[in-house]
Amino acid sequence: MTRTMLLSLTAILWTGTALASEDIADKYPQSVLYNKPVEVIPNVWSSIGATAPPTYENAGHNNNLSFIITGDGVVVVNSGASYKLAEALHSEIRERTDQPVKLVIAENGQGHAMLGNNYWIDQGVPVLGHVDAAEEFENDAGQALQALQNYAQENAEGTDPMAPTLTFEDSYDASMGDVRIEVLHLGPAHSPGDTQVWLPDQSLMIAGDIAFQERMPPIFEGTCTSCWIETWETALEPLNPTYVIPGHGHPTNLAQVRRYTHDYLVYLRGKIADHLDEGGDLTTSYYVDQSPYTHLDTFEELATRNAGVVFSEMEWE
Repeated sequence: MTRTMLLSLTAILWTGTALASEDIADKYPQSVLYNKPVEVIPNVWSSIGATAPPTYENAGHNNNLSFIITGDGVVVVNSGASYKLAEALHSEIRERTDQPVKLVIAENGQGHAMLGNNYWIDQGVPVLGHVDAAEEFENDAGQALQALQNYAQENAEGTDPMAPTLTFEDSYDASMGDVRIEVLHLGPAHSPGDTQVWLPDQSLMIAGDIAFQERMPPIFEGTCTSCWIETWETALEPLNPTYVIPGHGHPTNLAQVRRYTHDYLVYLRGKIADHLDEGGDLTTSYYVDQSPYTHLDTFEELATRNAGVVFSEMEWE
């Protein structure tokens, strides 16, 4: 990698850390995308979503939509939260290469990863998802579509929930052209079927929602935080990626996502363990100290809920 490329990536990382805020207006008003795609390393691009909840202003683009130009076609990671977001991303891809999109990979079964599936399927592009993510999407797609229609309004037009056309369990070889691409399910983490896209030759991971920075990780009912920590320590860390594109927030490095994901989970579980040892109950668990993380976007929306979910999990461990 040249010095110019390294300086470019450094600028992305520092700018992202400094500017992450829920109050920043749409950064790419001429497109339904929240951000114009940036080239993270050569031939790997990402359109970085807002680090806020989905709103009309960001059109539901609050996760990262990435693509890899391989020399023999394009691999897209995440179909997007709507038909229009998928269409907008495709337009950006066409401005950068004549190579056709040959595969779309969903990072999980949530709406922001899969509600745009029907755009890509209409183009004849296969969509790959983990079997557990596909099941979650099938169960929740109706509710996700209704939420999209409520907040995105006209930007939800054209969206018709469709399941992935391909599924995998442990791993999938998506190598194409000159690029080795390993699609991995490293283990239980943030949500069912969490998927990571690993480029071993570039030491880059498109991590999905196993990894967060800039915004607080959401912990869902049913999330096993001890499992998430174990998956991180035994499966993600040994890969030791140099570059990480998290599910939300700007491209960064392993140390940064470890600090705001793994270390946050360990910290919160420690606080809840102390709370349980002191005889605390669910009502008061919401107010355990999470002050080291108040600067993260979505802290106000998620901190107390996260504490309650972890209390309910640890109460029966």
